[in-house]
Amino acid sequence: MIISCSFHQRLYSFDLARPIDISLPLLAGSEAPNAFHIGELAYEPIRVGSFVGSVAEGGSCNCENITFNPHGNGTHTECIGHITRERVTVNAVLKNFHFLAKLITVQTEQVHGDYVVSRQSVEQVLQPGEAEALVIRTLPNGVQKQHFHWSGSNPPYMQPEAATFIRECGITHVLIDLPSMDREDDGGKLLAHRAFWDADREPRTNCTITEMVYVPDAIPDGLYLLNLQIASFETDASPSKPVLYAVV
Repeated sequence: MIISCSFHQRLYSFDLARPIDISLPLLAGSEAPNAFHIGELAYEPIRVGSFVGSVAEGGSCNCENITFNPHGNGTHTECIGHITRERVTVNAVLKNFHFLAKLITVQTEQVHGDYVVSRQSVEQVLQPGEAEALVIRTLPNGVQKQHFHWSGSNPPYMQPEAATFIRECGITHVLIDLPSMDREDDGGKLLAHRAFWDADREPRTNCTITEMVYVPDAIPDGLYLLNLQIASFETDASPSKPVLYAVV
């Protein structure tokens, strides 16, 4: 199924029959990725009196409680409420779900012992006004990203100057394959988040950051239609399912 839509007075066509899911499944146990010392996601059948919410255990149906934290248990989309005193929820902020997106690949660089996404690396592959959303695949891009336990590993992160450039290019939704745009332990500064949201000048309350995606090497850089779906949680972040559709 082919659909067409326009962006900046240019017409694009996309193949909806070939979705590219770049989210990570919400798995229980040690095979699931996690970060920030957040515990593993858990599925547990409800137990009320003689009723158990598990057909395998003799119940009439499956009915599970789920324990997780979106910030550390897989692909998630967050809004500016992640860093504000006032309560802003991602469900209230994200009201459109389809965007022209550009997928880029950048090599992380070593700076003062850390590995970072620099402004220069993004400037080489992104031009102002190209897209509404930006998907960043970082190198190296091993398949272990799908299962990695990031806690305490000082993962790569984005320099705030790169986040500022992305904002200046008109990007309203950024997606990255790291557990956070910011350093794992930065003393609570969250400088890249703040720069992208322009939190200290003119807060961009309509913009989102999606972290812990995974883009296989076989997916080429370029323009895509992004379908960004969340659960309707009234909190700062939700598990999400970003799906790309290639230009045809």
